[in-house]
Amino acid sequence: MVKRLEKFKVSLVQAEPVMFNAQATVDKVCRLTAEAAAEGAKLILFPEAFIPAYPWGLTFGASVGRRTFEGRMAFARYWQNAIDVPGPETKQMGEAARKAGAYLVVGVIERDSTFSRGTVFCTVLFFGPDGTLLGKHRKLKPTGSERLIWGEGDGSTMPVFDTELGRIGSLICWENYMPLARTAMYAKGVELYLAPTADSRDTWQATIRHIACEGRCFVLSCCQFARNQYPEELEVRDEANDFPEILSRGGSAIVSPLGDYVAGPLFGEEGILTAEIDLTLVAAGKYDFDVTGHYARPDVFQLFVNEEPLQTVYTYSKEWEMDYDDDYDEDDDE
Repeated sequence: MVKRLEKFKVSLVQAEPVMFNAQATVDKVCRLTAEAAAEGAKLILFPEAFIPAYPWGLTFGASVGRRTFEGRMAFARYWQNAIDVPGPETKQMGEAARKAGAYLVVGVIERDSTFSRGTVFCTVLFFGPDGTLLGKHRKLKPTGSERLIWGEGDGSTMPVFDTELGRIGSLICWENYMPLARTAMYAKGVELYLAPTADSRDTWQATIRHIACEGRCFVLSCCQFARNQYPEELEVRDEANDFPEILSRGGSAIVSPLGDYVAGPLFGEEGILTAEIDLTLVAAGKYDFDVTGHYARPDVFQLFVNEEPLQTVYTYSKEWEMDYDDDYDEDDDE
C-alpha cells in the first residue's frame, strides 16, 4: 500500500483557454502549473475541455436534417486543435508536471489515432510528478449538443490512481449526474474526486457538495472562466457575435467530505484556488456513512461495470481457425 501524505496542498486553475489554439493553451497550462506549484500544490487541476476550448453556444452549422459547409469547416478547425494522446502536447505538459513535482490533471479534447480523421473525445489526462502520463478518462456520455462533436468513452478509461496523496479519480461535468458512474468511483475508494466542468450555474454547487457528502471524499471542481474570445477567422464567427461577453463565470471550488467549502467558489475572474487537504477527514466522514461499505446493501442492490475496451470492428482471419485447431484436444471432451 502506498504511504500517504496526510496533509498537502492542492490547486484548481480557473482560467480561460486561447480558444481554438491548442499550442497557445498548452503553453498557458505549463505557465499556470508553475504558478500553482510555487504555492506548494502537490496536485493541480484544470477545467473540462481546456485544450483547445469548450465551444459555448456554437452550433457548428447543425439543425435537424441540415448541416452547413461552414459548420463542417468549423468542426475541422476544432479537430485540428485537438491533441493526440500521447503526443507532443502531452510530452510538454508532462515536463511541466515534472518541474512542478506535482500531479497534473488537465481537461483536453483528444484525437484518437486509431480512428479515422473525425472523432474526438472529451478527456481528462493524468500526469505524475515524475512527468509520466499515468492515464486518461474519456467522458462516457456527452451532454446535449456535445454529442454532435464528441464521441463516447467506455469503461476501460475509468481509472482511480493509488498515490501518496490518496486515491485520485475523475468524472467530467454532467457525468457526475449519473448515479451508477459515481457508485463505480466510490467502489474504487476515491478520496480526491476530481470534477472538471463547464457548468457555472448555481445548481452545480449543490451537485459537488452532494457528491462530497455522498462519497465522503474531497471534491475538486474546476471550471473555466471564459470570455467571448472566438477567433475572427472561425467559420461560424457570425454566431458568436450575438453571444454575451462572459461565456462562463467559473465557480471552481474545493469541498470537504462533509460537504463544506474548503476554498471557493470563485466567480467572475481567472484565478488559482489553493487549499490544504487533510486526508484523515475521509475516514472521519465515513464513520457514519460509507456508501459502498457499511452503508451498502449488496443483498438488495448490485452494480456490474464493464471495463473492457469496446471496438466497432473485430477482424477475423483464417489464422484464428488454424490456431484453434492446433490448440484443440479431442481428449478434452472425455
